[in-house]
Amino acid sequence: MSSSVLKFENVSLSFDGVENVLDNVSLEMHAGDTLIILGAAGAGKTVMVKIALGLLGSTSGRITLFGQDVTKFTEPQWFTIRPRIGMLFQEGGLFDSLTIEENVAYPLVNRTKMTAEQAKPKVEEALKFVELGHTLDKFPSELSGGMRRRVGIARAAVSDPDLLLYDSPTAGLDPITANRIMALIIQEREIRNATSAIISHRFQDGHMMANFRYNPESKKLERMPEDSPLRQRTRFLVMHDGRIVFEGNERELDASRDPYVSKFSMHRSIH
Repeated sequence: MSSSVLKFENVSLSFDGVENVLDNVSLEMHAGDTLIILGAAGAGKTVMVKIALGLLGSTSGRITLFGQDVTKFTEPQWFTIRPRIGMLFQEGGLFDSLTIEENVAYPLVNRTKMTAEQAKPKVEEALKFVELGHTLDKFPSELSGGMRRRVGIARAAVSDPDLLLYDSPTAGLDPITANRIMALIIQEREIRNATSAIISHRFQDGHMMANFRYNPESKKLERMPEDSPLRQRTRFLVMHDGRIVFEGNERELDASRDPYVSKFSMHRSIH
């Protein structure tokens, strides 16, 4: 068994008078795993990711990152572990007042001892990866929604993290742009061999992650063999009212007869 990267043990969260924003959630990701988290708005998906990043604290339960119990971590302690996590926030989450170069450099300059000048080669490499090397001096307002999302991917990956978290990477994008974003995420997963968790409302995003891989020779996506370890390490999780109501592979998801779970299956997505 590969090493544990992220583990929730009976994690619950209530705040602002709302009970069970998360309700007794347990899950574990090991190195190389891909987890696609599906669910309707308000199901608890983003809250769960924010807890994993230390932006929210749980009411009860235990959270482990890279084998270390972080449940009661203070903010200074989080500074020591966050550089190992890359995060794509909803709609890119870029700072409007910073240039694209400054946005992508932010994790390096603020979480390590790098200066902006020292960070620049890694920033240029990350932007080149998402085909935006020409945007260093631009501001987010000068880019399209899809381009801002690609900058967000560059920023999430610039520190070579062990865990990548993507919150709704394709929300609000047209299908062609959404597929391009997912292709970049697949490429990122396989070039860096990072453990990846993707929040999405689109089954198609998970389908791509579960069935396609990046071929560095052809520089294109190709369908995985049925016995590919990547396919076997990709699973789906469906959340509803703060609870996990399904966890399994794509075939099991498509076979589910639960009315809520089936909303996120291939059958419902096609029809």
